[in-house]
Amino acid sequence: MITINVYAEENSKTELEERMLLYKKMETLTQIKWYYFAAVDQYERNVRHSKKEIPEQTGQIAIYYSPEEWAGRLNPNKKDNNPLTIGLFGGVGQDGNGDGKADQNDDEDVLYTFATHLQRYGSHEDDIKIGLWDYYKRDLTVRTILGHAKVFKEFNTLDLNEHAFPLPLQANYTIKNSWGARRGWGGLRIHEGSDIFADYGVPVRATTYGIVEVIGWNRFGGWRVGIRDLNNTYHYYAHLSRFEEGVEKDTIVKPGDSIGYVGSSGYGPKGTAGKFPPHLHYGMYKYTGSSEWSFDPYPKLKAWERQERSKK
Repeated sequence: MITINVYAEENSKTELEERMLLYKKMETLTQIKWYYFAAVDQYERNVRHSKKEIPEQTGQIAIYYSPEEWAGRLNPNKKDNNPLTIGLFGGVGQDGNGDGKADQNDDEDVLYTFATHLQRYGSHEDDIKIGLWDYYKRDLTVRTILGHAKVFKEFNTLDLNEHAFPLPLQANYTIKNSWGARRGWGGLRIHEGSDIFADYGVPVRATTYGIVEVIGWNRFGGWRVGIRDLNNTYHYYAHLSRFEEGVEKDTIVKPGDSIGYVGSSGYGPKGTAGKFPPHLHYGMYKYTGSSEWSFDPYPKLKAWERQERSKK
């Protein structure tokens, strides 16, 4: 059984500032915008927890190359840091800070090595997209990284760890922790979320910084919105009565933004409603880079509720 750390660690202001300096320096060197480096690094930081075959991160940059990739598969010296011999053996390692070494443990060298890969395709978004696809060869990974980049670009900061409860605290609501319960409509399955019961029309809010990945009708969830956050987590808001005006695919959101309204839609063809009491179904799914897993959102919902109440 794979154990997954579903919550990325929060980082200190100093760590975020140091990372931003690295991204900005690489932008100056390569003309590739800093937020693409931030997005790739953030993606790698999140999936690294599920990759048990690689060592724990020690530096600021989470991008990882195996010794064979870095030094070259036929290189007898897997710790080689000479750019010349690395190149002769087909390794990818590059010298990013001009010290004459391609050091796999040097953040600038690692980031510059990834930048060199992207540079082969160009610096515009369409070029970056092709470069990412060639490197990862997974559509969801490419979409996730480009979504991260748009969020970083929009807010122009790495300090985006704030959260909000999905309903206004002054609303009359009740949370039911039903993750894992049996459901029968449409075939036997488990309930992959927590239900928050509230009146029709209560605003539903984004809980995190992120980007709208999916919006529209689902026969199970009715009118639903799916938001991908910077932890590679997909937040699923279902059974809405309607969407907030202006919210559409690729809309960038921040905690507290209204995205729709509580309803009872779903369990049937488009427009079906009223088969159950009005409530918000809230689900969370962690993307590991190779698969996506549902996990219990109830602890996070209660934590965000407490945090928001404490600010009052």
